[in-house]
Amino acid sequence: MVSSSQHILVTGGAGFIGTHTVVQLLKAGFSVSIIDNFDNSVMEAVDRVRQVVGPLLSQNLQFTQGDLRNRDDLEKLFSKTTFDAVIHFAGLKAVAESVAKPRRYFDFNLVGTINLYEFMAKYNCKKMVFSSSATVYGQPEKIPCEEDFKLQAMNPYGRTKLFLEEIARDIQKAEPEWKIILLRYFNPVGAHESGKLGEDPKGIPNNLMPYIQQVAVGRLTELNVYGHDYPTRDGSAIRDYIHVMDLADGHIAALRKLFTTENIGELFFFFPCISIWTNLCLCLSVLIFIC
Repeated sequence: MVSSSQHILVTGGAGFIGTHTVVQLLKAGFSVSIIDNFDNSVMEAVDRVRQVVGPLLSQNLQFTQGDLRNRDDLEKLFSKTTFDAVIHFAGLKAVAESVAKPRRYFDFNLVGTINLYEFMAKYNCKKMVFSSSATVYGQPEKIPCEEDFKLQAMNPYGRTKLFLEEIARDIQKAEPEWKIILLRYFNPVGAHESGKLGEDPKGIPNNLMPYIQQVAVGRLTELNVYGHDYPTRDGSAIRDYIHVMDLADGHIAALRKLFTTENIGELFFFFPCISIWTNLCLCLSVLIFIC
């Protein structure tokens, strides 16, 4: 077995960004545990992670099917394994669904994360990389967005991310031994170069790229394009994307910062994006470190 002195818990690690991050963590020499309730993922994704990294590195991967809202699941997980840090992806992320079902989003995103903090504290694991979202900026007055723009989430999903950022700040302020890095970004796309991992959400996709892909392979019949009066070449909007492997590496860079920096302070990083003409609003893919 490959030895590692640092064991990382990845919540929602069977999801799109989670699986790619787990691959990179294993290749970087970390031991990894995943907890996922398969709300929008499948066990096959974890199996494919093992295929990508091979049998030797797979020995450093553990999986638990569990839900952060279930305190018994967390007790079982933390009582049997000592974690050095958590990368927290688990949560719901569809804007339209959050408007229709806000209580569901408050339950999954807020209650689940608060429970996670409680068990991290109980078992003295006080390092977290939290996957937030650029939706916390709402509709900024100008584009491109700057890091110090006003935070004004405009939907229940975005508000859960904003609330969780504030909770993180409050916890760290009250207990300075905590190290928490918040990452804000938009629109991850792409797949691992092996072709064994990618984005394949359950049901009708909420994101444009998997929607296009499902139309291409015949799962969905057509792609509707909305918007015709944006100040662009064809009247449709522009959206910027970040490659999922860059994003995975960004999470690991943040994780390393937790282990190597005594006083994290505030750091800001931009990732290169690909601008694509789409039917959706213009937004900025940005990765921000805040503590």
